[in-house]
Amino acid sequence: MMRTEGIVTFVAVVECGSISEAARRLRLSKSVVSERLAELEKTLGGMLLQRTTRKLTLTESGQAFLERARRIAQEMEAAAEEMSERRGEIAGPLRIAAPVTFGRMHLGPALYPFLVQHPNLELTLDIDDRRVDPAADGYDAIIRHGPISESRLIAWKLARSRRMLTASVDYLTRFGTPRTLQDLENHRGIFYTNRGIADWRFQTTRGNVIVRAKLGLAINNGDMMRDAAIAGLGLALLPAFIAGPAIRDGLLQEVEVDHKPEPEFIFMAHPQGRKPPAKLRAIADHLKTAFGNPPYWDPQAEN
Repeated sequence: MMRTEGIVTFVAVVECGSISEAARRLRLSKSVVSERLAELEKTLGGMLLQRTTRKLTLTESGQAFLERARRIAQEMEAAAEEMSERRGEIAGPLRIAAPVTFGRMHLGPALYPFLVQHPNLELTLDIDDRRVDPAADGYDAIIRHGPISESRLIAWKLARSRRMLTASVDYLTRFGTPRTLQDLENHRGIFYTNRGIADWRFQTTRGNVIVRAKLGLAINNGDMMRDAAIAGLGLALLPAFIAGPAIRDGLLQEVEVDHKPEPEFIFMAHPQGRKPPAKLRAIADHLKTAFGNPPYWDPQAEN
């Protein structure tokens, strides 16, 4: 007889990429995960995974079985979720991915009180600046700053995210303060590599305009972008949730030119076609309240 726990374990191993990572997600020992896989393969009469010392690879049979296995695992999770909802509980496993700087500065502090109130919620929070595909990578949702362009994702707005053109007083003293979009083209820019050098978008009467400053530095982390701007390496277009504290402390100065940066939002997004669990909506509602409108991290919210 095929056991559903083996199917869930197989899906977890594929999504995590290793037995050890799947064991951590499932809160099992590696030996139990291996035993469940072996039992499932014996029941199905064929190997699902090729195991080497470095990686796991799906066999042809494993690839054919994976789609159905995922559907079974999702149905089981949905059934457990429905039972929890009937009991009025916020409980069970939930996996969310979020960017590093926002996660450290704001998401974690907002989530911790919620987790204290709901001790039966088993949240796995992966903090990583890479662009995550929640469906393929096995997440219930992602949190992202900026536009959600993927049509297969359903996005909920959590908070407004004003972007601010910033620089240190030292940089502006040495190179002058830009006043127009055209002035920006002569300045050094600090760019977020996950978005590229064409990330400086401003609102004009002709629509959104991309300004291309000189490449001074490109980094894939918001904390380091802020620190590079504080060090005087160039102008950085930063979200208020990163720049706000540095501006309040006098380490950075907001630079206002003749047009404002394109507005953005903090989103929570979940895969289309999969009913989001009630606990995910509960977290989203909690975060919206915790962040505020306007969000507490924006210096303009104090005015």
